[in-house]
Amino acid sequence: MAVRFGVLGAIAVWRGGVPVDVGHARQRWVLGALIADAEGVVPADVLVDRVWGADASGRGREALYGYVSRLRQVLSGVGADVVRDQGGYRLKVPAGAVDVHRFRDLVDQARGMRDDEQAASLWEEALGLWRGEAYAGVDTPWFNTQRDFLARERLAAQLDLADIRLRLGQHDRVLAELFARAEAHPLDERTAGQLMLALYRGGRSADALRRYQEIRRRLAEELGTDPGLALRQLHQQVLTADPALDIAPARAAVATEARVSRPVPRQLPALPAAFVGRSRELAHFDGLLKDPVGDEPVLVISAIGGGGGMGKTWLALRWAHENLDRFPDGQLYAPLCGFDPSTGPMPPDMVLRGFLDALGTAPENMPADPEARTGLFRSLVADRRMLIVLDNARDADQVRPLLPGSATCTVVVTSRSHLGGLAATHGCQCLALDTLRDEEAHQILSRAIGHDRVAAEPKAVTALLRRCAGLPLALTIVAARAAARPDFPLAVLAGELEDATASLDALNAGDLATDLRTVFDTSYQALDKQAAQVFSLLGLAPGPDISLNAAVSLTALPAHRTRVILRTLEMAHLVQQQSPDRFRMHDLVRLYATERGHDQPAEVRDSALRRVVDYYVNTALACDRLLAPDRTPIAEGQDDESAAPFLPRDTGAAMSWFEVEHLCLLAVHNFALEQGLYNRAWQLAWALDTFHWRRGRLPDCVATLQATLPTMETLGEPASLALAHRLLGRAFVPLDEHARALEHLGQAVALFEEAGDTAGQAQTHLNLALAWEHQGDDARALAHAVQNLRIRKTLQSPPREAEALNAVGWFHARLGRYRQARDYCEQALALCRQHSFLETEAFTLDSLAYTAHHSGQHTLAIDHYNQALTLRRRLGDRYEEANALVCLGQVYSALNRSADARRAWSQALDLYHDQHRTVEARQVQQYLAAHGA
Repeated sequence: MAVRFGVLGAIAVWRGGVPVDVGHARQRWVLGALIADAEGVVPADVLVDRVWGADASGRGREALYGYVSRLRQVLSGVGADVVRDQGGYRLKVPAGAVDVHRFRDLVDQARGMRDDEQAASLWEEALGLWRGEAYAGVDTPWFNTQRDFLARERLAAQLDLADIRLRLGQHDRVLAELFARAEAHPLDERTAGQLMLALYRGGRSADALRRYQEIRRRLAEELGTDPGLALRQLHQQVLTADPALDIAPARAAVATEARVSRPVPRQLPALPAAFVGRSRELAHFDGLLKDPVGDEPVLVISAIGGGGGMGKTWLALRWAHENLDRFPDGQLYAPLCGFDPSTGPMPPDMVLRGFLDALGTAPENMPADPEARTGLFRSLVADRRMLIVLDNARDADQVRPLLPGSATCTVVVTSRSHLGGLAATHGCQCLALDTLRDEEAHQILSRAIGHDRVAAEPKAVTALLRRCAGLPLALTIVAARAAARPDFPLAVLAGELEDATASLDALNAGDLATDLRTVFDTSYQALDKQAAQVFSLLGLAPGPDISLNAAVSLTALPAHRTRVILRTLEMAHLVQQQSPDRFRMHDLVRLYATERGHDQPAEVRDSALRRVVDYYVNTALACDRLLAPDRTPIAEGQDDESAAPFLPRDTGAAMSWFEVEHLCLLAVHNFALEQGLYNRAWQLAWALDTFHWRRGRLPDCVATLQATLPTMETLGEPASLALAHRLLGRAFVPLDEHARALEHLGQAVALFEEAGDTAGQAQTHLNLALAWEHQGDDARALAHAVQNLRIRKTLQSPPREAEALNAVGWFHARLGRYRQARDYCEQALALCRQHSFLETEAFTLDSLAYTAHHSGQHTLAIDHYNQALTLRRRLGDRYEEANALVCLGQVYSALNRSADARRAWSQALDLYHDQHRTVEARQVQQYLAAHGA
């Protein structure tokens, strides 16, 4: 899908017409500064000056690395990149992807075009790229200067287009915009001349003369000068009604050819007063109209993100009202009632009857045959520039008879169904309408109840907007209720919405059309029995979204049947497929689905939820076995064919599954605890441990284990309780929670001793060694490491013995005993390579690298660190990868290889930012600053 970059408005990126989130304001500014010189190198200092201006400081450069790193991650998914080049940064984008470049190319083409009609089309396309003022919302000296330059280019293009329109005799078409431009630029003589000529040709000579006197007066008062020669000559021509000002005969004939006596229908309903925002979607429509795909420019709005209540009709009418001048031959509108529970879908022949009436067909000439009506309708609108709005269509079959045959017409269809069939047959373009952005939702509420009231209760407003989740109908209902009771605190209404059992009751404005539950009901009632049950079970499933595999377990249906039903729900806009085989619901649709889920028999609900919990836990255990094959397994749950786990093919697939499912896994863990499924909750917490460490998600690791620990007493498994204490104590260590780490590790030792579990005691001693290392007590750490090794040698476990040997070697190195350190670590390395213990091998290489570095063997240290990094990346262990990169940078620094050191530290900084390890990130930023980065 094509990617586009925009600065002619707010800084933005689109992929396939869908906006891409490129981060918060300052990060967007960095992108905007790079877009201005796309494919050119922008030095880092220049980039800092552009983005921070007078506020630039040393921290600006440090922050720049983080912003660029995150932009790389975002842009890598859309076919673009930011690369380091010659001391600066270069934005690599596909040709023609930047709107300002496209604008200038079109302007150049238009200025070289001899045919006025073709030139006008190019000018319109160029100006249609603008979504507002350039770099909107950015305020630094450089951006302000760029904005002024671009504004002048835009004005010049607007003036050139107006000249062509006047030559074509289209003075009526440009009159309104010329009035507006004259107000915005009251001293611009070219604009004044164009407005005077348009007024004169429209039979308003007196108004044209008054305009001249007005600009003459203002020029004298404000600049002390008179109008230029061209404007004075035009004034004289208007005074004398010079025939040279008239349209050329050929032009006049073209301009008046179509002005015959025939009805011009104006059927659009009034513009909804509450409409705000949707600037991206409106711009998308404008782009489709200028560059239609296929033979017939049919535009479709479909609310893939939410269906009923998403504001489809609002958007259609807003765009239609803003573009009335594009359709001088009229606008037709029909409510198709596709999901109206009281009337049912409107038959197409009845809609055609209304259209033909509006187009002046006499009753006696009205065809009785539906196909004949379609033919007459297409004949009457042929070659006319008309807009047809078909609102709330049931499906493509209802729409097809209502489509014109002329490419001069534009059709806008709204529907809760996905009208993909029209894309295949009529070149229809489908717009995925999503929820409102936060600022747009806030604006709806402010308009309804006033800025002061909104500002007075910020917490309540935040709660209201969160609960409405950007659904336009919900927002307008809330705004109407708040406006109707100006004496009620907003916190009262927010409280009603926070009560999940009453939220949909609170979102009822008093009639069927504005009762959110009724709106959702109309879509739900259209489903068959099996699809309705699947929809209701999806509302109960834990997690923000669900994969196809999880849905198969939830429903106990075959995969192919589950996929078909999910596709049906997607077509009804009750779920959204956010990525291949992954589905989500809007929050309020989810709330409605949960209500329907509780209508299901208890045995259906309970068995479905148990199956989906089993699926997540069993898959997590399978993935963990791949990531850490040397880990001592715990007792697992039963196998259930309807809850069969996803079996990843390798460690990369296992890590990817954990990444994608992480939020769902945390939700499943909480759900299992709430439902008393304590053994499954413990198994899931255990299975997540490896992933949490390798991805640096230690706060999540602590949270899951802390929530699980109080329930472990009920399991009657002392060994499991000891293991939980050990894992929790270990997780507290790098978070600098020393007292809590020692508390839990101490309990683990006691419980392992009570259970006679010597292996558990040994592993806990290793964790205690790491805890004391973090406190700077390497001697005490070594004592625990030696105790671990003593036990391990009696247990005949090569993986753990290798781990223990490395730990003893590491602490000898920390104490400056480099010969002993090498001896222990080389024994560990030999065991690791003999048995392919990759994770311990990586740790051992780190230890040997540290020893070599502090022994003055820097080249050997670099080799060891690079070998360790290769293994870390193979394992997906980003947590330790970041640590190794920092150490590698220190070795390069010792060799005065500053560029290599900066490169290693920059990579580490990116990883630390991703893992939210702020303390480590600050330390690396200091290293970079000290080395001139």
